[in-house]
Amino acid sequence: MPVYEYVCRGCRHGFETLVLGSDVPSCPRCRATELERVLSVTAIGRSASTAPRPAQAMGGGCGSCGDPRGPGACALD
Repeated sequence: MPVYEYVCRGCRHGFETLVLGSDVPSCPRCRATELERVLSVTAIGRSASTAPRPAQAMGGGCGSCGDPRGPGACALD
């Protein structure tokens, strides 16, 4: 069930709607069915295993000692 973005050719109102099967969408403002489907921006999510993690979650700034000042700030480097 795709969600499409449209711009009404009559009143130029932009909206998105869920299109089911052979449904013909209509403008929610003026109810016209002469619509132009437009390219929408899609967000792509990441799973928790591939998402970048903040430095604190990885064990600190440099990853070895947990010093929050960052790499090269501790005596271990």
